[in-house]
Amino acid sequence: MYDLSTRKRALALVAQGRSLNSASRETGISRAAIRSWQDRIEPRPRMPHPDPGPPSDESAYAYLLGLYLGDGCISPHPRGGYYLRIACADVWPGLIEECREAIGKVRPGVGVHVAQKQGCVAVTSYSRSWPILFPQHGPGKKHERRILLEPWQQAIVDGHPWEFIRGLIHSDGCRITNWTTRSVAGERKRYEYPRYFFTNRSADIIRLFTKALDQVGVDWKRANPFNISVARKASVALMDAHVGPKY
Repeated sequence: MYDLSTRKRALALVAQGRSLNSASRETGISRAAIRSWQDRIEPRPRMPHPDPGPPSDESAYAYLLGLYLGDGCISPHPRGGYYLRIACADVWPGLIEECREAIGKVRPGVGVHVAQKQGCVAVTSYSRSWPILFPQHGPGKKHERRILLEPWQQAIVDGHPWEFIRGLIHSDGCRITNWTTRSVAGERKRYEYPRYFFTNRSADIIRLFTKALDQVGVDWKRANPFNISVARKASVALMDAHVGPKY
């Protein structure tokens, strides 16, 4: 039904990180047909991962590491190589663009694509090097396995703690405004105050986050086993200066 060049074009789009839906819309070929062509392809033998060397931009890497630990995953491609995917909510277009820019700075020259999902987009990039750059990759959910930084990663985080914190907040954190009322001269008055929250089910990722907060002098408290709160005025001001709300 489809000639060879049409099939190659559809498969090339998927290989670039495009979703089946996206490739189907662009080519007019059904998702089922594209999937069946993928299934017929013999998987290529796994080649040793090439050493990518250090990240091209360590500041961008610290930010991207925070995003990855919160909302990222790495998955193998059946023909070799790996996809890095970072889930970003639709309501934060600035975050989506920052994520794309960070990937491009960490690995100049790689393709970066956005695939629309329900309520979010997956910022996706293909490279054979992603498991080396993010050795926390592994089977199962992050909170069900140990998450430790390699010495070279810890050195980058120590050199760029605010970028790391910002990436974690942009993935699994938020800035909100709380309010309370107080009685002043017999009159109830409403007071509002901002605070930051970070929520993650991994004790290891929580530990990495709080260690970075300690490094930059931010006071924090544990609201519950999975939730870190920053509410002191001076610490919120520091977070506002270096992190800020999502946008």
